[in-house]
Amino acid sequence: MALQKGKFNCITDVDGVQAGHVTLYQKINDKETICTGVTAILPHEGNLFRHKTRAASHVINGYGKTAGLVQVDELGMLESPIMLTNTFSVGAVLQGTLQYMLQQNAEIGDTASSLNIVVGECNDSYLNSMRLQAVKPEHAVKAIENSSRAPVQEGAVGAGKGMICYGYKGGIGTASRMVEGYTVGCLVLSNFGKREQALFADFGKVKMDTPDGSIMMVIGTDAPLYDRQLKRLAKRCAAGLGRTGSHIDNGSGDIAIAFSTANTYAHQSDSPTGTLSFIRDDHPVMNKLFQAVIESTEEAVIRSLKCAETTEGRNGRIVEKAPLQ
Repeated sequence: MALQKGKFNCITDVDGVQAGHVTLYQKINDKETICTGVTAILPHEGNLFRHKTRAASHVINGYGKTAGLVQVDELGMLESPIMLTNTFSVGAVLQGTLQYMLQQNAEIGDTASSLNIVVGECNDSYLNSMRLQAVKPEHAVKAIENSSRAPVQEGAVGAGKGMICYGYKGGIGTASRMVEGYTVGCLVLSNFGKREQALFADFGKVKMDTPDGSIMMVIGTDAPLYDRQLKRLAKRCAAGLGRTGSHIDNGSGDIAIAFSTANTYAHQSDSPTGTLSFIRDDHPVMNKLFQAVIESTEEAVIRSLKCAETTEGRNGRIVEKAPLQ
């Protein structure tokens, strides 16, 4: 039996989670078009560095250029927004996010030695003149400042402006599920697949000279879980992705990040020990949380198509909106 959807069916149904976009679109000339952007996901409304969230990542296929996942998996903590953009803009977005976090936290680089920023990417070069590197650090700052608890804009917005999914216009999609008083939300940046692979619609076939593509999947929940359990949730994104028809191709970067807003971790404490309350692995609710991840990932991918719009990009290329009701 399918689970109940959240109030707005998006990742911001998880209490405290915020999301925001900056979308860049400009026809430069007959050949060059800026068609890209930045998306920010903030795990809670407080200071993300001083009150870290438990987190983990899972690399389904590692054809990607992310930043920050090594430390996330080593320490099980997230201490920055999760930022999404195009492949060539990881550096600029990291720089902008660093500038934002330094303004918020005078101790970073001083009494606190460093900061781990998480940035994920997909390749939008079919539509976007990615070599122009139009995304600047200030766009990352603006995406963070644009973040809110409101229902998330979906489709060809933010980091998803130039993305393609199953041969149609893809981008940002989100969904959520309720599990015994807890909420699980998923936000994806979809940029993968061929039309004939889709299992949720008969798209037919069309030859498009596009890369294998990628997808970033971000899972947020208020269920009390710690990093090992969150990695188990992140792994279930593969099942949701597979339900849509993905083959997880050789050149596809398929990466999931999961975080919990429960059990935040204070950066500073006088105590040498800490306590943690979490759901037992063998409790039946864990299986429902896995189900929630699978269902919300699957629907988020489909919504990234349903909410997108036909878009013209570089070299006069046009990617159509998917024929979905």
